[in-house]
Amino acid sequence: MSCNSCGTDGGTPGGCKNHGTCGTSGCNKLTVFDWLANMELPQGQEEFPYVEIRFKNSRKEFFFNNEKLPLKIGDVVATEAEAGHDIGIITLTGELVRVQMKRKRVKQDPEATLKIYRIATQPDVDKWKEAREKEDAMKIKAREIAIRLNLKMKISDIEFQGDGSKATFYYTAEQRVDFRELIREYAATFRTRIEMRQIGLRQEAARLGGIGSCGRELCCSTWLTDFRSVTTSAARYQNLSLNPQKLAGQCGKLKCCLNYELDSYMDALNNFPKQNQKLYTDKGVALCQKVDIFKGLMWYCYDGEWMNWHTLTTDQVHEIVAKNKAKEPVAGIEEYARELLIEEKVSFENVVGQDSLTRFDNQSTGTKTKRKKRRTNRNTTKTDGNTDVARDITEKRAPRKKRESSDRDNKSNPNAPKKDAKPRSNKRRKPVGEKPNGEKPNPNKPAGSKPAEKKVDGTEKRAPKPNPNPNKPAGNKSRRNKPRGPKPDGNKPNTDPK
Repeated sequence: MSCNSCGTDGGTPGGCKNHGTCGTSGCNKLTVFDWLANMELPQGQEEFPYVEIRFKNSRKEFFFNNEKLPLKIGDVVATEAEAGHDIGIITLTGELVRVQMKRKRVKQDPEATLKIYRIATQPDVDKWKEAREKEDAMKIKAREIAIRLNLKMKISDIEFQGDGSKATFYYTAEQRVDFRELIREYAATFRTRIEMRQIGLRQEAARLGGIGSCGRELCCSTWLTDFRSVTTSAARYQNLSLNPQKLAGQCGKLKCCLNYELDSYMDALNNFPKQNQKLYTDKGVALCQKVDIFKGLMWYCYDGEWMNWHTLTTDQVHEIVAKNKAKEPVAGIEEYARELLIEEKVSFENVVGQDSLTRFDNQSTGTKTKRKKRRTNRNTTKTDGNTDVARDITEKRAPRKKRESSDRDNKSNPNAPKKDAKPRSNKRRKPVGEKPNGEKPNPNKPAGSKPAEKKVDGTEKRAPKPNPNPNKPAGNKSRRNKPRGPKPDGNKPNTDPK
């Protein structure tokens, strides 16, 4: 990780040329800003001989500069190890190292402290990079071997020594693991010295790093070095919901940031009465439902009236509690709630309704009229400059609103209620023909064919009997199927639907 103007190439910060002291904590993990770097030491005082060196991820150790090398933050140096040498990067020099050693309780013993050999040469850096490139492939292979041996452990990280002579395996396990057979497998497979080191879940998250729910890098991998115990009481004091998914971090434990503001909440709660304190009034007993710690407000409601809350200040609650102890009557908490006038400062105005959740659900009313579709009469024909013919046709068809079937139903059953005329449909009307029911004769349809069956008064019409005489035309006995012609008196058939 690096800032926009600074990056690391070969372990040496570049870009801003501040050697890792730019103050953005972007060059290295757990970077400390050296605010004493530009200050000169008094005359006759020597520079503090200890330096802080960081190795892979978040591992840091203190070393003694016995050679009095001119070291600065960001230099790659070769240091003493148990066997061979290691390669690391200097993260802190000068008087701040004295403060860090005192804070971490490290004794200033030159004999017991590891020493710095030299500033790393190019062959040292090349060998160190070559060893670091093997770590990812080795971690995958090491996990496969642990699974094959049915060991309940997780290999989280592997770190090679600078000279490539030893590999340290960091693992996490809930119980004690017998990994003697595992070490033999690793030594035979990787051909190097093996060291197993168990770490906790918080240390694992600190070494691997990640992004928290706040959107920033994990505190344990950037600046937090001491892990204090976190309990659920810290969430209760801050009125947080006890949801394990929200309170737990990437390590699976409670978030360390729950302790950051706990002291401020504890100081603010000292002036609050107990939340289980009941208020006795003439109207009933009032119980606390909600608390706003920093505004100093408490919400009470009567026993049984759980939806009607009253807002009180801490001073008002203390006054009511004092009256209850003195056995003085209290009419109700409404009187105290009326005295409380909360003035809310408006820093934002909802001008165009952009905060309304239902701003897209509002329907148009009143002023705007819906457009009606114009219905066109498909049976009318336009003529050049003459619309009287179309007007006459529409006037003649205006009274045809009821079907004839409804008239026949009403005649057959006089007690049936009259049906209202149905609205005119947009379907194309059938032109008036020779039949009284408005249907045109079909020349392709044989005479005497059976019409569609209809139900009248709940009874179904019976189908006509088959014609025994095929020579005789069918349907002669049916009065309805006889062709209509001129009547004996010479009058034309009545085609009026009325």
